[in-house]
Amino acid sequence: MIKAVMFDFGQTLVDSADAFRGAEKEAQERLFSRLVRVTESPSREVFLEHYRRIRKEFHQNSNFSRQAVWQSVYGYFNCIPEPDRFEKWENEYWERIGSETHPFPETIPVLEKLARRYRLALVSNTQGQKSAGNHRLALFPQLERFFQAIVIAGESGIPPKPHSAPFRLGMQSLNVLPHETVFVGDDWRIDICGAEDAGIRPVWLQHHSVKRNWPDVDTAVPVITRLDALSDLLKRF
Repeated sequence: MIKAVMFDFGQTLVDSADAFRGAEKEAQERLFSRLVRVTESPSREVFLEHYRRIRKEFHQNSNFSRQAVWQSVYGYFNCIPEPDRFEKWENEYWERIGSETHPFPETIPVLEKLARRYRLALVSNTQGQKSAGNHRLALFPQLERFFQAIVIAGESGIPPKPHSAPFRLGMQSLNVLPHETVFVGDDWRIDICGAEDAGIRPVWLQHHSVKRNWPDVDTAVPVITRLDALSDLLKRF
């Protein structure tokens, strides 16, 4: 019997896809413009090729620090990093994300309904914010109140998802076993594969309002396109 439901945060409970795209595009432009000023000018095409490659390598290692990516890009182009400038850019990056992120319309009603029957937890990777404990969930107290446990992986010695440790910590905090737990997330590698490796039953949310190329994988994992499809699905487990 399912006793607990654990959730990812971004693109699962809230829609921040456009916010991240906009902030990322702005960061790329700032970085390119600065490199043009302080070093031998790379073409925009060369810059974007290596910027995207470096960012992908960091993300594949579940390292989402923007400053670390920018420093690595500077290093590739033989440019001395500018930590004060990077910190300012990162602050503005997260201000934009926060202002343009919104819960999906059905998120609060679904959490209200589930909280009456299940223990709820949030298990989310840090996104590289400059200080520990500064996860974006804090901007949404109307969501935070539903969770009996909140695990921010990638800080405080907790390995980032897809490592099984944050999933296990979430279950331990709720006092439930893997077969009693469902995890809902949007990212195939980080959320779905990570939950399966921890012995948890995953549900893959591919929200209909998120513009994204979902991985084409052969899987028996249930797929939903709205959070309010979750209640009926849980009854069948």
